[in-house]
Amino acid sequence: MIQKHRIALSISCVIFFLLSGCASTQETFSHTITVAVWDMENLSYEDSSRPDLGQILSAEIIESLRNSGGYQVVERQKLMLVLEELNLGSSDLADEGSRLRIGRIAGAACMVFGGYQVIGSAMRIDLRLVDVSTGRIVRASQKTASSSGMAQWLSAARDAASELSMK
Repeated sequence: MIQKHRIALSISCVIFFLLSGCASTQETFSHTITVAVWDMENLSYEDSSRPDLGQILSAEIIESLRNSGGYQVVERQKLMLVLEELNLGSSDLADEGSRLRIGRIAGAACMVFGGYQVIGSAMRIDLRLVDVSTGRIVRASQKTASSSGMAQWLSAARDAASELSMK
């Protein structure tokens, strides 16, 4: 009798382990948003001694968003190809609606727009995360750096981008 009980228990355990191996596991997907980052606009009163500062700040913002894990960033080259295909001039790009259309065509769900302003040794950067389908501002951030050093300016750009990443 005890022998039959052990055999039944052993068979039950084997069946349990076999069936548990067939159980489906819950899949987890990370929700990432596809975003395109436009060059930061120079809003300074005086011309900057760094005409490439907008591109430098944009590159830092792109890297920060990419590292956050919440965003998949559209490559700048893809944005440029869309611009070429649409034959848009620089005057057309002043319109935010045109830029949102470019983002949609490039496959972005959102775009990051913004500008920076250098006054004396301080720099302020403002960012807006905009839904390309509605034009609605999803999130905005603003940071200042009180030093004229590029490292502090890049840090302010990273911090502003990090605020866009916060849920």
